Amino acid sequence: MDGYSFQSVKTTLVQSGAVLQLSELLAERGLTRPFFVTDAQLIELGVVSPAIEALQQGADDVIVFDGIEPDPSERVVYACLDAFKAGSCDSVIAVGGGSSMDVAKVVSVLAKGKQDLPEIYGVGMVSGGRLPLFLAPTTAGTGSEVTPVAIITTGETTKAGVSSPILLPDVAILDASLTLGLPASISAMTGIDAMVHAIEAYTSKIKKNPISDMLALRALKLLSENIRKVLASPGDVAAREAMLLGSMFAGQAFANAPVGAVHALAYPVGGHYHIPHGLSNSLMLPAVLGFNAEACPELYAELARVIPGAEQSAEGLIDWFKTLIDESGLPATLAQANIPEADLPTLAKDAMFQQRLLINNPREVDEATALRLYEEAWSGWA
Repeated sequence: MDGYSFQSVKTTLVQSGAVLQLSELLAERGLTRPFFVTDAQLIELGVVSPAIEALQQGADDVIVFDGIEPDPSERVVYACLDAFKAGSCDSVIAVGGGSSMDVAKVVSVLAKGKQDLPEIYGVGMVSGGRLPLFLAPTTAGTGSEVTPVAIITTGETTKAGVSSPILLPDVAILDASLTLGLPASISAMTGIDAMVHAIEAYTSKIKKNPISDMLALRALKLLSENIRKVLASPGDVAAREAMLLGSMFAGQAFANAPVGAVHALAYPVGGHYHIPHGLSNSLMLPAVLGFNAEACPELYAELARVIPGAEQSAEGLIDWFKTLIDESGLPATLAQANIPEADLPTLAKDAMFQQRLLINNPREVDEATALRLYEEAWSGWA
């Protein structure tokens, strides 16, 4: 095979309660004035309060920004940057979902360098460095703590990405205690999102490689073995930690072997209707799996082999996910998610702007094919 490269975060700390060690992690690096990024709901629920209080006891000064919103806009990024500039912080910490981590990544770059946000959109456009960066996810899904990518909403229905190795943090922290209070619906959406990362990395057309394959298989095994456990027993710390590990492995896999048509078709759904990213992926997954099965049945069978209870075939993989989606209580079709059938041609047209993802798909997806997939996802498999 051709040569390949693989990159990921330097240090990962896996331990329940690890966020309480943030001040020590900072001190080891000579840092004392962190800028803490999160969202107001996590503070209200008390999820991140212990981490903030521990930091305040161990650091010289802590500035907290809790204005993160789902699908963060440029306005949120600039508000976060302004809050950073109002202090004299020497590092950036994010404890939250993918939105918090993505904004923290971008702010760590903008606060350090001289570029403006639009200048860093795209692949490899960051020209400077960044501030020391520490990321701790509160969901097992995005894998943002180990990916060199941040996604920002640029308009009513449009998003742009920043992709650069500079965005990989100094430390990724997997603390299962942060995920214990997740509602079942969020656990299901984010867990399926992580499994889509693993599947699409394993079948990535261009950059699939042995390291990403190993991580994708291990990710899918961990996630599929534990997702029903966390849905049934939200306080199962071991299962929660396994989900975080699986999400991280999937993130490392797709950061190096990029995702394909599920994500490409999910982005317009999320952009137009503000549907959570994990749910958008879940809605498109069965249709795209069925379409791709013709091109990579062996790979899908290999994935099915690591899933407990799945028939070891492409059809078995697809059926397992249909059952999981049905059992989770999530909307199973675009129709159930209240997406008008008349809008499907617009979604298909918009999906064509995701060529950076579509080129990774095992089968070519043109606009007519995208429309058929949306139609199937709208009507469903029942």
